[in-house]
Amino acid sequence: MDRKKVTIAELQQKKENGQKITMMTAYDYPTAGLVDQAGIDTILVGDSLGMVMLGYDSTVPVTMDEMIHHCKAVTRGAKNSFIIGDMPFMSYQINAEQAVENAGRFIKEAACDSVKLEGGSEMAPIVNAVVRAGIPVCAHIGLTPQTATMLSGFKVQGKDAESAKKLIKSAKDLEDAGAFMIVMECIPDFLGKKITKDLKIPTIGIGAGTDCDGQVLVYHDLVGLFERFTPKFVKQYINLSPMIREALIQFKAEVENGTFPGPEHIFAMNKEEAEKI
Repeated sequence: MDRKKVTIAELQQKKENGQKITMMTAYDYPTAGLVDQAGIDTILVGDSLGMVMLGYDSTVPVTMDEMIHHCKAVTRGAKNSFIIGDMPFMSYQINAEQAVENAGRFIKEAACDSVKLEGGSEMAPIVNAVVRAGIPVCAHIGLTPQTATMLSGFKVQGKDAESAKKLIKSAKDLEDAGAFMIVMECIPDFLGKKITKDLKIPTIGIGAGTDCDGQVLVYHDLVGLFERFTPKFVKQYINLSPMIREALIQFKAEVENGTFPGPEHIFAMNKEEAEKI
């Protein structure tokens, strides 16, 4: 698909025009290329790679170096999608100086277009510091996996009026701090609709209803490559795991019974040359 590099201005224009924004996670070069070729607006190199790619039980153990490594691969594979690097746990919470320094690595070392960080109103000063340093920030509220333990697990957030009002305030505070976009995860659809209507910046939903300005899914959930659990908000468009497993089983059987490699996979030597050996 022949298209230009997606920009923040274009994403903002989509919100204002009522056009939906598409976001997909990617963690490596080939996946990023496929997502880019599909015309997806934005790619999130999420710290979910800790669970999806590295086998951790949560996103908490993911390091800055691991994130930078995967972001480099993604930016090499996707030339047109807008790329967001996810700041891992404890890479921005200590102070603004630490946050700016680590956010800068995503831009300088990995060639990301922006960074994402989790948290509500309490993170507004950090967002503002990173933005003032010239680094675009996508915020993330609702279910924030890095602090899922404090939220009593992976549960829907904002279900009662008090917590919903807190999320509404957080969204506004983050917008005022300079965030150009906000991801909302696992909140009631009514709340997702209200926040989207209240904010000038685009909202991206993942389990936040149909009225967000855009939607994001984890690539491995979408294509059926992550089998440990499937969240309610996931739609699986294809189930690749059984197909890949069957191909591997077939390969094993053909090697063991001698049918692979076949004649078409072998490099033959000239008979006359062979006789000289």
